[in-house]
Amino acid sequence: MRLRQPLLLLPFGVALTFSHLAQAQEALQLAPLQVTSSELSEGEAAQAQLRQVPGGTNYIDMASVEQGRVSSNEDVLKYQAGIYAKAANNEGVKISIRGSGINRGPGSHASGLYETIDGLPLTGPGGTPYELKDPLWLSRVEVLRGANGFDRGALALGGAVNYVTHTGYDAPKLRVRYEAGSHGYAQREISSGQVLGDADYYISLTDSDYDGFQQQSAGSGKGVAANFGYRFNPDLETRFYFRYRETANDSPGKLTREQIEHSPRRANAVNLARDSKRLQPGSTWIANKTTLQLDDNSRVEAGLVYHDYPMDLREGTNRLKVAYTDISGTLNYIRQDTLLGRDSKTIVGLRTTQGLPNNGVSEYVRVPAGTTANFTPGTKTRDYSYLGSDTVLHVSNDLELLPDLWLTTGLAAIYTRRETEVTYPDTRAPLSTHDWDYAPRVGLRYDFNPQLQVYGNLSRSVEPPHAWSMIWGSNKFFAKDSGRPEAGLTREGVELQNQTATTLELGGRGEAWFGQWDLALYHSLVRHELLSVETQAATLNSSQVVAESNASPTIHQGLELSLTSPLWDGGNAGRLALRQAYTFSNFHYRDDPRFGDNTLPGIPKHYYQAQLRYSHPSGFFSSLNGEYSSRVAVDYANSYYASAYGLLGATVGYDAPKQDWQAWVDLRNLTNQRYANTVTPGYDDQGRDMARSTPGDGMGVYAGVSWSLR
Repeated sequence: MRLRQPLLLLPFGVALTFSHLAQAQEALQLAPLQVTSSELSEGEAAQAQLRQVPGGTNYIDMASVEQGRVSSNEDVLKYQAGIYAKAANNEGVKISIRGSGINRGPGSHASGLYETIDGLPLTGPGGTPYELKDPLWLSRVEVLRGANGFDRGALALGGAVNYVTHTGYDAPKLRVRYEAGSHGYAQREISSGQVLGDADYYISLTDSDYDGFQQQSAGSGKGVAANFGYRFNPDLETRFYFRYRETANDSPGKLTREQIEHSPRRANAVNLARDSKRLQPGSTWIANKTTLQLDDNSRVEAGLVYHDYPMDLREGTNRLKVAYTDISGTLNYIRQDTLLGRDSKTIVGLRTTQGLPNNGVSEYVRVPAGTTANFTPGTKTRDYSYLGSDTVLHVSNDLELLPDLWLTTGLAAIYTRRETEVTYPDTRAPLSTHDWDYAPRVGLRYDFNPQLQVYGNLSRSVEPPHAWSMIWGSNKFFAKDSGRPEAGLTREGVELQNQTATTLELGGRGEAWFGQWDLALYHSLVRHELLSVETQAATLNSSQVVAESNASPTIHQGLELSLTSPLWDGGNAGRLALRQAYTFSNFHYRDDPRFGDNTLPGIPKHYYQAQLRYSHPSGFFSSLNGEYSSRVAVDYANSYYASAYGLLGATVGYDAPKQDWQAWVDLRNLTNQRYANTVTPGYDDQGRDMARSTPGDGMGVYAGVSWSLR
């Protein structure tokens, strides 16, 4: 007869054995977790919950990330298998997971991911803006890759990303942090958090500015994040959240491969002539989450979010004033009990996001050039609106079929709505699409022992187009009218279908003599993939036209591997560990009429990162890090490629054992490599070297210091 380990019921209803808890280790240090009581911290509980998912996940502890420069999500998502995150001279980061958003640049509204703050919606029908994701406000980041974001209500191909804010329970009473370095970079933060009886609070103010690596790439940002929580009794608690931030970025534009190799600091001539800018004049996110423990085995979580995120774009011939406002609601019922005598966990969730009627764009002439030569600057050329809503009802269950063998099942009903209408110069009937869809999921995981888990799942994802892409990327123009010449500039809406993907995933995670490892292999059959391409390049006499459409069937498949290995443990002399992350991405068409089985452009097929780190018990640490990216196709015809590259960096610092102060020096791109950091694909460049890429920063030196009162 097999002796079972005792079960620990966490507050959110996850069943774990003490043998599982004992294996938890600090992400970089490989130090074993000492379990001294039945209580887990929120971070430890989140790690344990991610381990219950029969698929690829990532857990990022910001304490380790903050031992170096933290300027954007590229810094946050380093050394994470399955995640490709690259910035482009501003805070906008191109994040791609399993090929999500592969065709887009690092703009203000990311595609292909469902992103949340503290479990509450950030992503709306218009995508995900970047300005409210200041890394210094975070305690951790949780990533559920691909269809594994099911229980978060995720629709997107890339899955779910949850940014978790500090609270009074994990923040110091006072913290001051300052970073500065090359290319005019500086960032400042002051924050405070405390527990005051049954209440707690956290507040952080940050601001940053930089000159940028390229010409015309300066930018700045400033904002505040705060939350206030109150526990009425052991069964009822609530928390209010607030975020507000402004950003301003010059836009240097994209360069050719030759320009990156010979003069990477120059700006695109067109952008330079127009003095292009991208402004987020003030984004606001206000939310509440309330949790009611119904009994020992069940609870209800309810959330409400107001999100307002306007933009002022001055990147082309015209100026666009953009308005976005969303209202979101979430409701989750979580129950831990038994089913047919077996341990069972059930989640029933509803989340909905609705764009408000003010969503839309007013467009004005900036410079009298080309097709706008008949107008003076400030002339209105068009108004259009776009509305959208996403509603997901999902039900899932984890059932222990046999000791340590768990069956995961789920089904989501999905309703999406998209509407767009041109209201000036002519009012046309609005383009409206309404779709019902579904996403089933089935998975298995088996814990051979506390050091080895294997899993597999078959899942479906459904991703609707952005409401704005149905008109902004349209290549259908109003007919010209001699009485209203602006009519020839205005595009009509085009109907787009929802993108779907069916994914088979196999993998495992565990610990062996060579270290902690995590491996996932997946194969996705994608239909109606939403791909956007530049159909008309911007010149001094014409604006860029980017058209989004549903592609012919595509395949996304790959391998994601992470490994953290203890190389040497010298006790009082310190420890040496090697951290590695490798992502293989094979994304291509399936017998496309024009491109056959061509590779989908935009990200590398091979992407590898590594960090060799030495840590001393006194608090001193140093590391050597490297990165390799294979070449990247820059068009769907695969006629031209951005070059492969390798980077080398180093960090040295001191983290006081009492955690009251920290200092570090972060050296980036020590060999001053010239390379393309992001690629935004074109359609068919016919082997020509077109301006499709943004250059990575050259060699840089950054230093930082923080002090905390606990």
